[in-house]
Amino acid sequence: MSKDKVKGMTEQVTGKAKEVEGKLTDDKVRESQGKAENFLGKARQKVDELKEDLEEKFDRKD
Repeated sequence: MSKDKVKGMTEQVTGKAKEVEGKLTDDKVRESQGKAENFLGKARQKVDELKEDLEEKFDRKD
């Protein structure tokens, strides 16, 4: 598993925790920060998956 994939997963978990914390404390800013971090984590994972797919396809053609 790549560092980017792990970082993306970590961002998703911490983002979700911040989002829940914001909802429980009625802190809209914290909730929004959590949502943004969760989204960033998902995006990082998708980019990493795309990168792995491209590397795999180019390696096969050699």
